[in-house]
Amino acid sequence: MTADEKPTAKSAGHKPVRKSAARLNAVQALYQMDLAATPLSEILAQFESHWIGQEIEGDEIASADLNLFRDIVGGVVREQRSVDTLLDAALVNGWPLKRIEAVLRATLRAGTYELSERPDVPARVVIAEYVNVAAAFLDREETGMVNAVLDGIAREKRPADFAG
Repeated sequence: MTADEKPTAKSAGHKPVRKSAARLNAVQALYQMDLAATPLSEILAQFESHWIGQEIEGDEIASADLNLFRDIVGGVVREQRSVDTLLDAALVNGWPLKRIEAVLRATLRAGTYELSERPDVPARVVIAEYVNVAAAFLDREETGMVNAVLDGIAREKRPADFAG
């Protein structure tokens, strides 16, 4: 990811913006870990000291909810087997997760982790947040795929969120 792909926000102190920035940064961190095999502790330190809440090339990078950022990145790493199993089952026509482009894979993993392990966040919020993250990096078709895959997982894992 380049510096101009990092989130910026004038209202970085607002809680929803901080949570959205945490999710976007988490996807970027997972992407970097996937491509460069960067260890968890190193990626957390790098993002927290060099990206989140910093000014880069004149753009202020949105401050993020660091607890949420750490939870998503660490949680995906910790729960990757179960997350990947859910995703492999949700992908159509048996298309394996490992064959999906890295940013899309990171987005799906982060969203699946939150749907599986963060019942405090409404499923519809999780889906909408990761569709927005996908829209920042991916084309419309891939963004639609994020919506469909996460919606399917949410309806399986959290049917009560869709009742009534």
